[in-house]
Amino acid sequence: MTAPAAPGATPERLGVVAIGRNEGERLQRCLRSLVGRAATIVYVDSGSDDGSVPFAHAIGALVVALDGSVPFTAARARNAGFERLLQAAPDVELVQFVDGDCEVVAGWLERAAAELHADQGLGVVCGRRRERNREASVYNRLCDMEWDTPIGRAEACGGDAMMRVAAFQQVGGYDPSLIAGEEPDLCLRLRRREWTILRVDAEMTLHDAAMTRFGQWWKRNLRSGHAYAEGAARHGHERERYWVRDVRSNWLWGVVLPGLALILAIPTLGISLLLLGAFPAQALRVYRAARARAVPADDARIEAAFCVLGKIPQALGQGLYWWKRLRGQGGALIEYKR
Repeated sequence: MTAPAAPGATPERLGVVAIGRNEGERLQRCLRSLVGRAATIVYVDSGSDDGSVPFAHAIGALVVALDGSVPFTAARARNAGFERLLQAAPDVELVQFVDGDCEVVAGWLERAAAELHADQGLGVVCGRRRERNREASVYNRLCDMEWDTPIGRAEACGGDAMMRVAAFQQVGGYDPSLIAGEEPDLCLRLRRREWTILRVDAEMTLHDAAMTRFGQWWKRNLRSGHAYAEGAARHGHERERYWVRDVRSNWLWGVVLPGLALILAIPTLGISLLLLGAFPAQALRVYRAARARAVPADDARIEAAFCVLGKIPQALGQGLYWWKRLRGQGGALIEYKR
């Protein structure tokens, strides 16, 4: 049930920042879903060559085209969009961030704004992100399962979320140097300032992963591993032990166990290969945990298999982060759609 609009939900107090890079038709759906629902729409483009910028101009959005001399990141794009939004609408109180491959569902902006108006302690509100073409591939299906997170107070949001402008400004916005994991990093800083992140049981966006190949899935997990490593390097020593558990899990399952099994295979006459039996055992544990959450059996099997397999590219992503850091190299986008 959609909450009634509240005084804080008026379009004049709400702005939207959409970001994209070569999203094509996906971006067109995204921007069309926003027209007339907020006083100011800002589109931030990261070097697209697919006509995204002319289309955004044509529908009346304010456009920020990022300079390619500085590495593109989603965090950088959102910050730039936020700055342009405040220039155009300095009295805006709420900002909806949305990725260019997502269509905003009717009623979401009003519901999210009403939630923020009703509770002044809320810094971020997000809802249900669904995969548009869930059954198009097993990888899209995995994305859809990934979006199905618990309702209530949350530790973090994703790329689609409505935020209180005052809260966003208080923590200095996104960290533009992060190539991934920028939302959990922002939410960590918000929670430290006593802001609450809330996930409500309401339809928010339709996402279009357009992920049909194993290589795309692999690269997306590589990016996740990079984010885990960088997040733990920055905040892992602090009280939250931010992503430390994920980092250790990736190293154990992605490097240590398979590495020991193979390296010791000859000196142990193959006995060390028994270590690989831990992988199906772990998959079974993940499957049972998913079924305990009432996940359908087919989805649970897919989740279990790819959860375990995903540790390998995630570990490689961590290695990539540390390799670049040791060489003094900055981050660059890891894109799975192109």
